Amino acid sequence: MSELFYALVPAAGSGSRMGSDLPKQYLDLAGRPLIYHALTTLCACPSIGAVFVVLAADDEHFKRYDWSHCADKLQPLYCGGQTRAESVLNGLMASELEPDDWVLVHDAARPCLSRHQLARLIAELRDDEVGGLLAVPVADTLKRADAGQRVAHTEQREGLWQAQTPQMFRAGVLEQALASAGNGAHSVTDEASAIEALGLHPKLVASDSSNFKVTYPQDLQLAELLLQYGKIS
Repeated sequence: MSELFYALVPAAGSGSRMGSDLPKQYLDLAGRPLIYHALTTLCACPSIGAVFVVLAADDEHFKRYDWSHCADKLQPLYCGGQTRAESVLNGLMASELEPDDWVLVHDAARPCLSRHQLARLIAELRDDEVGGLLAVPVADTLKRADAGQRVAHTEQREGLWQAQTPQMFRAGVLEQALASAGNGAHSVTDEASAIEALGLHPKLVASDSSNFKVTYPQDLQLAELLLQYGKIS
């Protein structure tokens, strides 16, 4: 089996919940575009041979930034789709990876991925038959809401994990899983769910809450604090 590792970052979305005309991945975070931080960490990983960033066909922002520090690994692909699943599938096809190559799909909006988290994911999954993902056990009490936004009941949290990225699978199996989703790709919210639909069981690799996804404007402030005070290592 292949020991080649590649990263793929879908970055064709608009990030409408951030309330900005600028796509979320280009919002300023610590003096750099949000996506800069994730790409820098991935490109710095010695195990990763190339980092493919999947952009919208009409993206005019990416080329405006200085990517010289990642020039030897970073490969932009202007083939983004309407959904995350479409973007990842398009990126896999455009990258022309071998079926046995490992691909790590990571959110552009998770800027605080640490080198340690990334190395741990690769170390725990490189010999795994299926692959898996970074995740965190659910700690908070979960409430199921009814139509009136009142508590219908409390969900049992035992055994529940909150999925993160990167999510690491063989390129061929992941491409098959996403292609099989077909018209149902809109319901595929991450790569693991597509893999699960094939009857496979991805491994959960313990992470921590620092690897969170920037979704709302206030999240940028927390991410900047983590980056500023050197909590990412």
